[in-house]
Amino acid sequence: MTRVIGIDPGLLHTGWAIIDSIGANRKYVASGVILPPKTDTLPNRLDFIFREVSKICDSFQPDECSIEITFVNKNPKTTLILGHARAAAIVAIANKNISIYEYEPNKIKKALTSAGHADKDQVYKMVRMLLPMAYPKTADESDAIAIALAHTNVSIFNL
Repeated sequence: MTRVIGIDPGLLHTGWAIIDSIGANRKYVASGVILPPKTDTLPNRLDFIFREVSKICDSFQPDECSIEITFVNKNPKTTLILGHARAAAIVAIANKNISIYEYEPNKIKKALTSAGHADKDQVYKMVRMLLPMAYPKTADESDAIAIALAHTNVSIFNL
């Protein structure tokens, strides 16, 4: 069995999910969203993400991490800030000696839906089909589950 943590990084909302994978079988374990206080400074919000990801790792003991690669936004400042949030999560994971695998958004969508340009509703439907016990409440949580699932699909099907 391999326990995977999926991370959908963001400064306002960082989605996370834990799934267990045994061959082609997957089991939903837990998921949620990290919500740093919006009024905090950037360093405090990054610290909040780091500490929360660390706590999740301590609680669930994942073997591997799957995280989305930041794509370039039209606004370079947005891309940079998103990269900071992603780095906070990566450092928390690396600090626990967990292997990290990075995937582009289109590869995640393709691994789940067979379409690299699937919309969020298609991704949500596949998450629900593959893990009926998962009831993501937000798009960030659904995306984190999808990122974890995609990692197991990439491992199985060499996508």
